[in-house]
Amino acid sequence: MNAQVDHLVVAARTLQEGVAWCEATLGITPGAGGEHPLFGTHNRLFRIATVNYPRAYFEIIAINPGAPRAIKSPAKCWFDLDSSELQDTIKRSPRLVHFVANTSDVNTACASLKAQGIDRGPSVQASRMTAAGLLQWQITVREDGQRLFNGGLPTLIEWGDVHPANGMPDSGVSLINLRMATTQVTELQSAYQAIGLQGVQIETGEANLIATLQTPKGLVTLESKGL
Repeated sequence: MNAQVDHLVVAARTLQEGVAWCEATLGITPGAGGEHPLFGTHNRLFRIATVNYPRAYFEIIAINPGAPRAIKSPAKCWFDLDSSELQDTIKRSPRLVHFVANTSDVNTACASLKAQGIDRGPSVQASRMTAAGLLQWQITVREDGQRLFNGGLPTLIEWGDVHPANGMPDSGVSLINLRMATTQVTELQSAYQAIGLQGVQIETGEANLIATLQTPKGLVTLESKGL
């Protein structure tokens, strides 16, 4: 198996608050995103790719109050976005909560995790319209919406013919490194090995997903702080 960091996920109470946070914290205005009819969410995006993270991008995501959920959507929203704990936390400020890993075979990757006793959830078909056409992908979403390991076990994604980062301009922000502190080091290491994940360091400590980015404001560190 082979997997690499696809994108970081920052959750915001509203997309407008997410944009303002990005401008104040990272020094850029995020690019256009789109809407996700399956879950009633919308996002803004920008490229953060480097040699070590060649297709990485950054997603600011929020529940879209004006959009209904699709009838066939899973019971809970992806990335725990409808969790009361998460929503209470992001009332104060948007927060790094998760990351997504790209794999060429999402179903085999899920089976590899299941062999470790980890249910990453089934893969569901999702899509959104862009100026360049329809983006399509398969993504793992548990029925309970849980991210697992406090956001340290990535959601898995398998893109169709087009990857969104291919059409994104340079943003002026780049991902330097991504680390996950956890008290479950052995279990998380085994999970990463099962899917062949590269580029994410694991360290012992209280749960915390930590991303270091080079930005127009200098080096900026984002943390999930156990959420």
